[in-house]
Amino acid sequence: MPKYFAFLRAINVGGHTVKMDYLRTLFEALGFANVETFIASGNVIFDSPSRSSKSLENKIEAALEKALGYEVITFVRNVKELAACAACEPFNETDLKAAGHTSYVGFLKNIPGEAARKKLMSLANKDHDFHLSSREVYWLSRVSFRDSTISGTVLAKSLGQPTTLRNTTTIKRLAAKYC
Repeated sequence: MPKYFAFLRAINVGGHTVKMDYLRTLFEALGFANVETFIASGNVIFDSPSRSSKSLENKIEAALEKALGYEVITFVRNVKELAACAACEPFNETDLKAAGHTSYVGFLKNIPGEAARKKLMSLANKDHDFHLSSREVYWLSRVSFRDSTISGTVLAKSLGQPTTLRNTTTIKRLAAKYC
């Protein structure tokens, strides 16, 4: 059975708290096998006979909204997609290793169009660089998240679609463990 990775947007923010054992139970109730969570930030690994990430996203979103009472936008990737995401290194290694610099991956529902790409790239400056590849946006921040003018909301607005961010270290750890 294929393995998938679900990245849940804002499952534990805005006064909401979902315990990871309860989240695993919700995924198991959907018929998924070998369900695991990875750090308590809405990363769920599971097996499913489905071949469609889009149908899995829809199924998970509907079930979570019914169980939790609020929308949880979900981004699903298969093993090959996650491995490609982890292998993508669009930024200079020296820049990545500099003190205070952090890189993130933003998962998207769809491949952004040209207008969205241009809008995103217009956000680049001395503190921030971006790279788009398929349904992921890569972001290098040279300032702390707290001090940044960029956020997930700003990225979503510029791209015209929802996104959820993960530190690239998390993605590389997931890929190393499962891909």
